[in-house]
Amino acid sequence: MIEKYYIFYILAFIAEVLGTISGFGSSILFVPVASLFFDFHLILGITAVFHVFSNLSKIVLFRQGIDKNIALKLGIPAVLFVILGAWMNKYFPQGQIELALGIVLIGLSVYLLVYSTKRLQQNNRNLVLGGATSGFIAGFVGTGGAIRGIVLAAFNLEKNLFITTSAIIDMGVDSSRAVVYYLNGYIGKEVLTLLPGLIIISITGTWSGKKLLNYIPQKQFIWLVIGVVITTSMVQLIKYLYYQCA
Repeated sequence: MIEKYYIFYILAFIAEVLGTISGFGSSILFVPVASLFFDFHLILGITAVFHVFSNLSKIVLFRQGIDKNIALKLGIPAVLFVILGAWMNKYFPQGQIELALGIVLIGLSVYLLVYSTKRLQQNNRNLVLGGATSGFIAGFVGTGGAIRGIVLAAFNLEKNLFITTSAIIDMGVDSSRAVVYYLNGYIGKEVLTLLPGLIIISITGTWSGKKLLNYIPQKQFIWLVIGVVITTSMVQLIKYLYYQCA
């Protein structure tokens, strides 16, 4: 049992580092990895609480300011729809939600591969739709940061500004869904038991990611993001198929 937690913490640290570097947040890796160890509803509770501290770490360590226009137009719809997604989650079977997560990640992988050199239009419509979509998916399946990242990428923000703006939006999203998940009964004693270790990981993982980010050229940034999403989608798909065949 102790070894299980050690492995979980190591993988959570890697997810936090890569999530910081990619700007998508660690949930895109953390949720599929955590699903190897815990019940999916418990994972949602862990992820929401963990990410509150993860986002605080990014805001403090990067301190590059935010694009207020983007943060408001993307963030407000994201918060409203994450509440809806988190509330709807309890009415669907766990297996269907995990399958939905796999489909979302695979769809994002295909999108990033095909359209890696293209950008969304820089307009308010894409900000609002991107915020609503990313928020709902984050509440329903546990991770929506990649969709938010795709929308933010259209505005060609500098790496540190990208990460700080994304973290501010994610703070609102995770704080909101944490309340709903608590009301759904997803946040219990086990979440509180894991939390001290995850707080340490949120700080050390963000700090490590920030240091590594200094060595990644802006042009290679998008390819790193694509690699993170593809790897995660494959892990989630293999896990789902394994349990279906077992």
